[in-house]
Amino acid sequence: MERIPASPPAESPAEPAPALHRHAADDLAFIRRTMQRAGSFTAVPGRGGMLMGVVGLIGAAVASQQDDGGGWLAAWLATAGLALLVGLIAFRMSTRAAGVGLLVGSGGRFFAALVPAMVVGALLTPVLYRNGLRSALPGAWLLLYGAALVTGGLLSLRLVAVMGGLFMLLGLGALMTSPDWGDAWMAAGFGGLHLAFGAAIARSSP
Repeated sequence: MERIPASPPAESPAEPAPALHRHAADDLAFIRRTMQRAGSFTAVPGRGGMLMGVVGLIGAAVASQQDDGGGWLAAWLATAGLALLVGLIAFRMSTRAAGVGLLVGSGGRFFAALVPAMVVGALLTPVLYRNGLRSALPGAWLLLYGAALVTGGLLSLRLVAVMGGLFMLLGLGALMTSPDWGDAWMAAGFGGLHLAFGAAIARSSP
């Protein structure tokens, strides 16, 4: 008797393959996370820098009209506080638009690079002022802020590092010239450089 071959066992239905767009989305998310960890920080706010420059020019004008050292210092500290607030808001808006974190990834490294020199400036300010070295404050502020920008620029745009180098040159000029020129040096740095480089960064941004 001829044997009838048994039919092959029925295959279980295959699991549905993930959709192609799911694979693409996962790949893009991985690439974004990798770039945030290893890439440079490019969400530097140009328009925010320009607004900080306006604040710096106003602060220089107000400080130059003060008759005593305490009023002068208060004017510049208020200017620094307002400029810092403007800068933080601008950075937050830029990082949100770029899809990167302000305190994590490349954004966090950029922010951390700025902090040490600026903290040193904040700590030196009362020491220099109490010891009768108010005339050294403009130079010290410009030098330390410039150093912070140079360090941050190594992790972000080259323009930021260039601006930091120019701040340091202005700080050196402030230390080597008459104390009467302190507010002018500060206006050139915190006002002029912020305006010029903020505009350049804004034009180069997509």
